[in-house]
Amino acid sequence: MPDFRLRVFQSVARHLSFTKAAQELYITQPAVTKHIRELERSYGQRLFERRAGRVSLTEAGRLLLHHADEVEALHQQLTDRLYALHDEAAGRLRLGASTTLAQYVLPPLLPGFQRRYPQVQLTLLNGNSEQIAEALLHGYLDLGFVEGRAHTRDLHYELLLEDELLPVRCATPAGLPASPLPLAEALRSPLVLRERGSGTLEVLEFALKEHGISLASLPVAFYFDNTEAIKAYLEAAPGCLGFVSRRALGMELAAGRLEVLPVAGLRLTRSFESVWVQGQPLSNQAQRFLRYAAAAFSQESTT
Repeated sequence: MPDFRLRVFQSVARHLSFTKAAQELYITQPAVTKHIRELERSYGQRLFERRAGRVSLTEAGRLLLHHADEVEALHQQLTDRLYALHDEAAGRLRLGASTTLAQYVLPPLLPGFQRRYPQVQLTLLNGNSEQIAEALLHGYLDLGFVEGRAHTRDLHYELLLEDELLPVRCATPAGLPASPLPLAEALRSPLVLRERGSGTLEVLEFALKEHGISLASLPVAFYFDNTEAIKAYLEAAPGCLGFVSRRALGMELAAGRLEVLPVAGLRLTRSFESVWVQGQPLSNQAQRFLRYAAAAFSQESTT
């Protein structure tokens, strides 16, 4: 967007936080305040109310946010079309991904995509599946990647690749049991799980329901909002059990710090999906990224 002050305003309006806007834009908090004050002087209107440490939009602020989003969309369309005249890829691509995808699946793809399309400005938002869906619906992302089974009818989903959650625990001196543990016995262990709204927890809940088991009836030691915290907790808590993506376990299994516990009758498969707003065409940049990702995963599956 040509006017950086509007970008600052949009960031504060999304987060309702001057601090988070500064972190997102890599500028200081005083600089954020300065840009907002300049906008308020320019329009002769207060854009935010600041009361008891909370920030909220005024009526003028809500009106400006609506038009700033429209201006940003029009500017992006213009950028796309101008570069398309020379068959060049350039402009902004705002990606968002649920935690497993953002930490373990997408980052290895980004350097290659940037080398191929150096004029595309990439950003990646990390959140749980529910948060990514909300960000798409509010127009804060161009393309999302999520896990889980629940779908929102206002979003369009397409399969990206398959994944599996594995029951894992701290590696034990005795090693793994000779035969798979009965499910009921395994679930007596204190569980270390992802938070509500995550696709990982959703997959586990669906699988347990098929066995007539409610998550509320099980002992839960801790809920975490990221996989790295779960793995670290499990390493320090012998006897606990967690459920972690196969893609996130390479180093820990190789080093002998965690082990996959065989559990009878429990298979936790899930799909990683690309997602965007229903009925809204993808930008050229988003289409390029999807093609690039699909080619990379297709090559991975053949090696």
